[in-house]
Amino acid sequence: MKSHNNFLFSGFIIIFLMIVTATFSTSYGYVGNETDHMALLSFRKMITRDPYGVLTSWNTSLHFCDWSGVSCGKRHRRVTALQLTSQGLEGSLSPHVGKLTFLRKFVLSNNSFQGTIPQDLGRLTRLRVLVLERNKFNGVIPTNLSGCSNLEQLYLDTNHLVGGIPKEVSLLSKLTFVSLDNNNLSGGIPSFLGNITSIRNFSVTSNPLGGNIPDTLGSWKSLRRFDAADCKLYGTIPRSLYNLSFLNTLYLARNQLSGTIPPDIGATLPNLVFFQLMDNQLGGFLPPSISNCSKLRFLVLVNNSFRGKLTIDFGKLSSISVLALGDNNLHGRTEAGEMKFIDSLKNCSKLKTLYLGNCKFEGVLPASIGNLSDQIENLDVGGNKFCGNIPLGIANLVGLIVLELSANQFTGDIPSVISNLQNLQQLSLFQNQLSGWIPDVVGNLSILGTLYLDSNLLEGHIPSRLGNCRQLSELYLYDNKLSGNIPKEILQLSSLSLTVSLSHNNLTGSVPEEVGDLKMLSTLDFSENRLSGNIPSSLCGCTSLTFLSLKGNLFQGMIPSSLSSLRGLETIDLSYNNLSGEIPRFFERFSLQYLNLSFNDFEGEVPVLGVFSNSSSFSVVGNSRLCGGLVELGLPKCKEMKKHNEKKFPLFLIIILIVFALISIIGFVYICCKRKRNSLVPQSSSTNGRFLRVSYSQLLKATNGFSEANLIGKGGFSSVYKGTLDEDEKLVAVKVLHLQNRGADRSFLAECEVWRSIRHRNLLKIITSCSGVDFQGNDFKALVYEFMPNGSLHDWLHSSESYTSKLDLLQRINILINIASALDYLHNNCIPSVVHGDLKPSNILLDEVMVGHVGDFGLARFLGTDSIVNNSSLVKGTIGYAPPEYGLGNEMTTTGDIYSYGILLLEVMTGKNPTDDIFKEGVSLHNFTYMALPNRVNDIIDGELLKFKHEDFVDAERMVSNAKIIEECMALIVKIGVSCSVDSPSQRMSIENVIHELQHILDTIQRI
Repeated sequence: MKSHNNFLFSGFIIIFLMIVTATFSTSYGYVGNETDHMALLSFRKMITRDPYGVLTSWNTSLHFCDWSGVSCGKRHRRVTALQLTSQGLEGSLSPHVGKLTFLRKFVLSNNSFQGTIPQDLGRLTRLRVLVLERNKFNGVIPTNLSGCSNLEQLYLDTNHLVGGIPKEVSLLSKLTFVSLDNNNLSGGIPSFLGNITSIRNFSVTSNPLGGNIPDTLGSWKSLRRFDAADCKLYGTIPRSLYNLSFLNTLYLARNQLSGTIPPDIGATLPNLVFFQLMDNQLGGFLPPSISNCSKLRFLVLVNNSFRGKLTIDFGKLSSISVLALGDNNLHGRTEAGEMKFIDSLKNCSKLKTLYLGNCKFEGVLPASIGNLSDQIENLDVGGNKFCGNIPLGIANLVGLIVLELSANQFTGDIPSVISNLQNLQQLSLFQNQLSGWIPDVVGNLSILGTLYLDSNLLEGHIPSRLGNCRQLSELYLYDNKLSGNIPKEILQLSSLSLTVSLSHNNLTGSVPEEVGDLKMLSTLDFSENRLSGNIPSSLCGCTSLTFLSLKGNLFQGMIPSSLSSLRGLETIDLSYNNLSGEIPRFFERFSLQYLNLSFNDFEGEVPVLGVFSNSSSFSVVGNSRLCGGLVELGLPKCKEMKKHNEKKFPLFLIIILIVFALISIIGFVYICCKRKRNSLVPQSSSTNGRFLRVSYSQLLKATNGFSEANLIGKGGFSSVYKGTLDEDEKLVAVKVLHLQNRGADRSFLAECEVWRSIRHRNLLKIITSCSGVDFQGNDFKALVYEFMPNGSLHDWLHSSESYTSKLDLLQRINILINIASALDYLHNNCIPSVVHGDLKPSNILLDEVMVGHVGDFGLARFLGTDSIVNNSSLVKGTIGYAPPEYGLGNEMTTTGDIYSYGILLLEVMTGKNPTDDIFKEGVSLHNFTYMALPNRVNDIIDGELLKFKHEDFVDAERMVSNAKIIEECMALIVKIGVSCSVDSPSQRMSIENVIHELQHILDTIQRI
């Protein structure tokens, strides 16, 4: 009985303890859950920008375990992972994160967190992965991280951290991955890190650490990767590092390391894949045992002091992709059999890059160079002493993108078989002794971007077929014996954007007018030839020029006044010609660094402003008829007659001004009287006497009484009706002003004044205007435009009811080019320049062949005038399209139009209106697209464009091969829109560059 009672008592105790334990556990779970909840809210509170709204859901009624980026344990419902990668978050990191004590994984990579990393993270004892890379954290690495005793992976790279690696890090005995790249850490690589024997990957690249590589790192027996490039390290690489047999990556480029590579490296590092020691002070011989590193893919030892002959059997390195040994003291003669290593490379079927440039190899380039893999893309043996002919076997290397044979002693002709290299983008043969003609077949290299043939003995004509190289951006033919005329076909290559240098040849004739087609060219050098005639006025088309040299030719006549538009020029050399006339005054307005006009036949007074105010910045010697200028020039004073005339000129000017003022007053009184009469009786007016005159009654009849059926658009200041004029049954668009709305009358006057001064193929064509009264005696004003049958760009982008099909990619690019061309005309070719002020899709009209026309100049203004158009009372743009500076009260500028154009472009590419509901709480169309660059553009692009990308190619193989090109093109277009719509006006892309880039993209797609 007693035993029975004891059993019951024990059972009661057990049940009681279970109830207490369960109650305590429940209470503990609640407290823990609440702690996590509050910690997450504190984290959210410190976020100042959340462009994608990823943290918006955190304010809902959902349990925090269901919040975006949050993961919890299934049993205890505590936060175990917080992962918010690439969400555009800005703000500081709350120290309350340290209360998430069950956290095992914390990832905030690729955001914009600022401030210091909280010491409270050291409370996360369960944390295994900490990833704070690619943010803006500053300060030091917190010492309390030593409390994260289970930490295995630490990624703090690409921040603004300073100071040294704290000693407390050595207490993290489980660390396997450490990445501290791209910070501002100093104090060297500490020797105490050798205590963390578990490390497998260690990366501190791009930090000013300094110091030696400690020998204690040899205790990292599991080390796979060691990256310490750009760290200002010095001393030798410790032998212990070469004994880590699991090491596959050793990356120590761009330091100050010295010493040699151990002769037994092939035995001690059998797993080596990446061996990168370029830009150091290493020396000695390259050990043949490297050939035993059979897994080696990258061997890059460029720019050291290695010496001797190459005796490595590269045939054993079947996986080698990049072999770069140039810029060393390596040597060898072909005739002495010291170039056999090239023969061994024939077995390297994966070789992409071979760089042996700037060494001391000599003799004939072995014919076995043609036995290299046809997959090789970059072959560089420049800067050696190779001689003889260029081997014909080069033609076998059909995968070549870059062929660099320059600065050798090659002779003979350029082999015509070079045309086999259809993937070639850069051909460098300069500084050799090549002779003969430039073969026409070079023109068959259709994607060639850079051609260096300078400093040879080439002769004959420049082949016009070079004009077939539609992607050529640089052309260097200087210092040869070329003769004949400059082919106009070359000057018509719009791709030439960097340099055209034809100097020091025997070229004759005049410079073709087509030189003006080089709109994007930066450097043009035709010096030291026998070119003659006048300097072509079309040169003004080269609006991107910074360097121009026509020195040492036979040019005559005056410097064309059209060159005044080349305001970007920094250096001009027109010396040693037969130029005459006065020195143009417009040079004073240029930002020139140097101007050379010496040894010509200029006359008159030398200016004294701008570049002429510093005698070391210009030269006019050898012009015997010049006078005046700076005293340092030692020129005679200009004749008194000129001074006498100058004294009379102001009086003459005063008389003209008085007469002009009287005429202006009389004209003003006349216009006022005429306007008063116009308000009393119906009448028509026009911006040009040649325009059709129409009355209110004619427009009433043309639009069927301004009926709703004819209404095609409506805005704040006006309504637009479709109509037919009696005279020729021509369809027109009649814009009737809502004169009862404030500002409408001023908008009408502004638009009339602008239309009087502009005309361009991509501007809406105005037919006439009408100003009078209607049949009730009310004021009536209207503008009559050419009718655009395909409506507005806004309709095509957003109206699914009106249009059964959508704009394809080519149509959109063409329309964007049309709009940009119109802006280029308004900003750069109108005098004075015109700012549109309200660029948006509804103001872009499309004609019968889908050409874009910019319309609605009701908010436009002239720059630098007192025109009514410039009245500040006019509204500045439309919400969503107007630049931010307008909201601060700033004046309208051409850069404001660029901003509006950028937003319009992004709308065209994404199909999203900048005022859509998704764009709120700090998210804008600009930010939305910016965050998608460069790799997620497909996520934000209009779905119709993605359909075009795949459906345009019937052949599946062609679709796959060209889809990537179209993706890249669309990303480039979006990038243009983002560059145009940045907040800072000075950083916005120029409209000229926009046109060039879009045209290049269009050409690329059309070639597919």
